[in-house]
Amino acid sequence: MGITVFGAVFVDVKGYPLAQYIPGGRNVGYVVQTHGGVSRNVAEDIANVELRPTFVSVVDHSGMSTDVIAKLKRHKVNTDYIVRSDDGLGTWLAVFDNNGDVTASISKRPDLTPIGDVLKEHGKEIFEKADSIAVEIDMDVPILKQIFALAKEYNKDVYAVVSNMSLAMERRDLLRSCSCIVCNEQEAGMLFSIDYENRTPEEFLEFLKQGIHKAGFKKMVVTMGEAGAVYASQDGECGVTPAQTVDVIDTTGAGDAFFAGCTIGLTYGKTMAESCEIGTRLAASVICTKESVCPRFQPQEFDLHVNVE
Repeated sequence: MGITVFGAVFVDVKGYPLAQYIPGGRNVGYVVQTHGGVSRNVAEDIANVELRPTFVSVVDHSGMSTDVIAKLKRHKVNTDYIVRSDDGLGTWLAVFDNNGDVTASISKRPDLTPIGDVLKEHGKEIFEKADSIAVEIDMDVPILKQIFALAKEYNKDVYAVVSNMSLAMERRDLLRSCSCIVCNEQEAGMLFSIDYENRTPEEFLEFLKQGIHKAGFKKMVVTMGEAGAVYASQDGECGVTPAQTVDVIDTTGAGDAFFAGCTIGLTYGKTMAESCEIGTRLAASVICTKESVCPRFQPQEFDLHVNVE
């Protein structure tokens, strides 16, 4: 079943200014509604590299949820383990500035407890066939414990992405069980209680090497926006991956795409450096708007040697 992704589905409602954005003011612009959610994005990003992931999630009974499932199927994501419940769809409301960055947002999280029932009924078949597991580490703890227990039983690597570090910090025992953790520099600053601002990638890398050693994390990657990303592992593999220069309209989903690329690389035997390069390319393909600047990502460029049949 390829990489199996666990997490939530959101509806993203995004507002963009047509003129100079004025914080606190009335801004003329346009509003779009799209399918979202970190894990849903990750599953679709993996599928866009012509792999065939499995997505385990919850949606509600609305037409939007039907559209979400239909789109994932078109991308050849296995949706057999997506279930419906009354409160299964989340909502994220965001306003963007002229640089494509979020200036304010409000989110309503969905109820993911039905995933626990899916694991009880289908956990064996899901984990036996999975190449690896990708998960939002700030999901409900009982569900996470089920996931990690099954991963240990079937000897599967778990790759974790952070979307709420305040919650993730309460789960350090689970973070130690992850094969790799991916977050941004602000989140890493919270996790390690360090001043992350105005640090070069090389300076931040030193913090990261010390941080994962003290915390007992196996591998960790920290994204730093335009400065690229830094990575380190307990076995000494570490370095800096520069970002690609692209035209920006919306940075939403870039971190999810980066995580998807890292997970693809690490799952299929690439080094951390190679995996971060794949993540960087995928993130750039999400952010950029000009084909001349950002050609379509092609999986064969990284010689993944993955049988997707």
